[in-house]
Amino acid sequence: MRPRVAAAAGGAIALVVALGACSENTGEGTTVDTNRTQTGVIATDPKDSQGPAPEVEGAQKGGTFTIIRETPISHLDPQRTYSFAGLMASPLFARYLTTWKDDGKGGLVLVGDLAETPGTNVNNDCKVWEFKIKDGVKFEDGRPITSKEIAYGIARSFDPDLTSGPTYIQEWLADTPQFDTKWDFKKNKGSLPPGLTTPDDKTLRFEFAKPRCDLPFAASLPTTAPLPPDKDTGVNLDTRPFSSGPYKIAENQVGVKLTLDRNPNWDPNTDPVRHQYPDQFVWTFGPTPDAANNRVIADNGADQSAVAFNFVPASLVAKVAGDASLKSRTILSPTPSANQLVINNQRVTDLKIRQALNYAIDREGLIKALGGQTVAAPLTTLMPPSTIGYKQYDAYPAGATGNMEKAKELLGGQTPELVLGVSDGATEQQMGTQLKANLERAGFKITLRNIPDDAKLDEIKKKDNPWDLYIGNWAADWPSGASILPVLYDGRSIKPEGNSNQAYFNDPAINAEFDRILAMPPAEQGPEWGKLDERIMKEHAPVVPLFVDVAYVVHGSKAGGVFISSVFGYPSFVNAFVKQ
Repeated sequence: MRPRVAAAAGGAIALVVALGACSENTGEGTTVDTNRTQTGVIATDPKDSQGPAPEVEGAQKGGTFTIIRETPISHLDPQRTYSFAGLMASPLFARYLTTWKDDGKGGLVLVGDLAETPGTNVNNDCKVWEFKIKDGVKFEDGRPITSKEIAYGIARSFDPDLTSGPTYIQEWLADTPQFDTKWDFKKNKGSLPPGLTTPDDKTLRFEFAKPRCDLPFAASLPTTAPLPPDKDTGVNLDTRPFSSGPYKIAENQVGVKLTLDRNPNWDPNTDPVRHQYPDQFVWTFGPTPDAANNRVIADNGADQSAVAFNFVPASLVAKVAGDASLKSRTILSPTPSANQLVINNQRVTDLKIRQALNYAIDREGLIKALGGQTVAAPLTTLMPPSTIGYKQYDAYPAGATGNMEKAKELLGGQTPELVLGVSDGATEQQMGTQLKANLERAGFKITLRNIPDDAKLDEIKKKDNPWDLYIGNWAADWPSGASILPVLYDGRSIKPEGNSNQAYFNDPAINAEFDRILAMPPAEQGPEWGKLDERIMKEHAPVVPLFVDVAYVVHGSKAGGVFISSVFGYPSFVNAFVKQ
C-alpha cells in the first residue's frame, strides 16, 4: 500500500486505466459497467484545488439525509479512522492536506484540500515536500486553520493510545515501522516529530530519510486532519471530533445515532469537493442489512431521504433486481476490493500445480453461489480494474467456468492433496464448499479446515501456517499498483508473523523489478505495474484471482447525489442532497 506519485511543474500527471465505474441502475436487468475508462490525475494547476466544488445537477438545499448501518462507526477521531464507514463519514466533518475529486463516472483527480496544491517536491527527489495552506480555512469555532494545527494532528497520530489509523506518514517520518518508539508523543507534547516542521503558519514541511514520492496520496488520508491542541481530548475525541469540514457533530448517542449539523464557519470557496446541501446528516445504527434495505425499499417518511450503507444482502438481491420501480434507486459498481484464492508458495512449490489451480477455477459458479453479478465481478489479474496501471489480461484462459482438461493435463496424472483453510463465517463457508467441489472436478483432493473468523487474518499472516490455500482479500488505500504488488508479493518483507505477503512468494528477479519501478518518475510507473502484474502471473502464478466485490446500494426516492467512491468502494456523501 505504498503508491508513489509526485507532482510535476505545470500541467498534470494523468494515467488512464479501465474501470467498472458506478452508475445508476436504470436499465433492464442488473448489469455492471466494466468497460468505462477511468482517468487518475494528480493536479498540478492550483485552480484544480480551489473551491467551490461544481454544483451537483438537480441538487437542492435543506432536509435531513439519513444513513442506515448495522454497526457503529469504529472511530470518529480522524487520526484513528481507517474503516470504510469512517472513511466515508469523516469528509463531512474533517478536511485533510489533499483529497480526491471523484465525479462518480470514472474520473479521479488528486487535489489540495487544506493545501493549495497536492504538494511541492522541493528538490525533485521526493525527500523534501512542502504544502502551502489555503487562506480562509477555519475550524467550527471560527479560528483559522494553520500549518500548526495540521502538524499537531499528525504528531498525535504517534500516540500509542490512539491506534487503528493509517501509519504511512508516521513510519516515513520515523523511518521505521516502530514509529512510536522512535518519537514519544506524550513526552514531547508541544514539539513535532523529527522531519515535520512549520516554517510559518502557511507552510508545512516534511523531510524524509528516503524518497517518499507517495506522500500526496498518503496526505489524503485522515492522518492529516487538523486539530488545535486545546481541543485534543485524547481517546475521547472519538465521541466528538472538532470539525474543519462542512458539518459538525451536533449529537452523538454512541452506538445509536450520530447527528451532524451544518458548520457555519466552513467556506465553500476553499473546498474543491464538498457541498453543504442537507441541513443535517443522521447516521442511525442497529438495523440488520435486511432490515435497513427493507426500510429504504419501503420508502416511507424519513427513509425516503435515506441510504442503506450495508450493501443489498443476498436474501434481497432477487427482490431488488426484479422490481422495476427500484431501478432508478439502485447503484451498481465494482469496488477496488479484490479477492484471491491465495496459494501458500512455501508449501505448494510446483509451478504446474499452481497453474492448474488457475485453469481449474470456475469463477461463474463461485459468483453465482455468492449471489451473482450484484455481489461480485470476475477477475483474472492481480490488480483490480480500478488501479492506475491496470492491464487487462488472462494468463490462464479457461473461460467462465474453468478448463478442467487443461488443469488435468498440467497435473499429469497427479492428484494433489491440498488443505484449504476457510473462516467459519457464512460467506467463506459457502465459498469453501464451492471451491472444493470445483477443484476436485479437475483432479485435486481438497480438505477444508475451519479457522475462527476473528482469528483468520492473524493466522494466515503467520509464515509457518498449516494451510496450502486460503481465501484472501485486498483493498488498497489508493488506486496505485505500488500499493498492491510490492505489498503483497515482495518476498523481502516476509517475517514470522503479520505478513501482508500471505502467498509467501519470494523471487529475487521480481523483487528487483519492484525496486526498478519504484525508482522511476511517478508518471511512468503506471504501465510498468500492469506489465509486472502479468509477468508475475505468467511466470509464477502465486495466487488465483477470483473476483472484485461489487457495491449494490439502494437509496430512498428523495436521496440524491450518492455515488460509489472510486477509491474506497462505498457510498460517498460529499454530493448528497435531499430532493424537496
